[in-house]
Amino acid sequence: MNIKLSAFKSRLKHSAKFEAETTEFLQNIERELGYPIAYAELDDYDCDLKLIFVQTGGSEGLFLENLGKLQEPYYLLTNGGNNSLAASMEILTYLNARGKQGEILHGSASYVAQRIKLLATVRSAKQKLSNCKLGVVGAPSDWLIASVPDYATVKQKLGVTLVDVPLAEVESAVKNGEYKHAEHGAYPEFDKRELSKASEIYDALDGIKSKYSLDGLTIRCFDLLQSLKSTGCLALAELNARGIVGTCEGDVAAMLSMLVAKTVTGQSSFQANPSRIDIENNRVTFAHCTIPLDMVDGYRFDTHFESGIGVAIKGEMRTGIVTVLRLSADLKRCFVSAGTLVRNLDEADLCRTQAVIQLDKPVTELLKTPCGNHHVIIYGDCADTIDRLMDELIY
Repeated sequence: MNIKLSAFKSRLKHSAKFEAETTEFLQNIERELGYPIAYAELDDYDCDLKLIFVQTGGSEGLFLENLGKLQEPYYLLTNGGNNSLAASMEILTYLNARGKQGEILHGSASYVAQRIKLLATVRSAKQKLSNCKLGVVGAPSDWLIASVPDYATVKQKLGVTLVDVPLAEVESAVKNGEYKHAEHGAYPEFDKRELSKASEIYDALDGIKSKYSLDGLTIRCFDLLQSLKSTGCLALAELNARGIVGTCEGDVAAMLSMLVAKTVTGQSSFQANPSRIDIENNRVTFAHCTIPLDMVDGYRFDTHFESGIGVAIKGEMRTGIVTVLRLSADLKRCFVSAGTLVRNLDEADLCRTQAVIQLDKPVTELLKTPCGNHHVIIYGDCADTIDRLMDELIY
């Protein structure tokens, strides 16, 4: 982690004690971070995170004089000595009044180090998102009436480029055998004809991903039930396991949620329907017919739940800490909560992969102000990091 720091202090003469306290303050943070902090010129932002060290009161004027050399967001580090916290609050108030973002990093060395790590992760995620291109293969499914973002807004807020790809390209590629280069996994026993058709859809999507230089895609997969007599469940399970974001039903908002999860954690995530909500126990049952193959401890194949055809994945997920995420289509809100995956289900009246999750946030939020249908589930607690990223990107 490359952390740089520029400092402001008043023009008064400062004692040796002041310099020693400053050195000790930074050393304690470095010890907690496990990384050094390097002094840098004011305009040097070639790093994972740039800090502005406000060392004393009376620094406000100097900060204002040099504001043109600094970049938003402004992370003001202070130890609280020599009226440095007061000066930092004056500076941040000035910035906030002009619509600029920033934060004062103040507290124990452990707290400050945790914030620095989080903010560096967020900055890295923002840079990665700005270089991403996602494909919308076919229009979103007709029932996703609240899941279609404005492409220009997505570009403006997330930096992500969305491109439309006709579904006919997938159908044609499968029927004509245009792509036969993708590597397939060692699958469990299942109907060979159905596996062959599902694998051809995987080949086609993998080829289209390469053709358009995509980092991920969403596909109007229910149309494939008629045109190809198969489903995209296996194809998406394989693509996600390879690090290529992929969602069902043309759900663009779910795809963006999955991309955020991938960017923050480097992990795959499970796109699923909230199928049941248990208010008394604050639990949600999530289910869907595809899941990334790198997220399951074991799996078997079944038919697609709604149609009874094709190849779907009945996966067993790990129990333990997870995060549940969904961005709203207008990119003004998101639902994000840590929780605990308490058990897997195997019920006949739900999509094939089924997991019961106890949320940290009240489940009533999903009943009063939902952000949409499909949510994505990530292993581990990354709620704080995603919240911070959303603070900077969409709020």
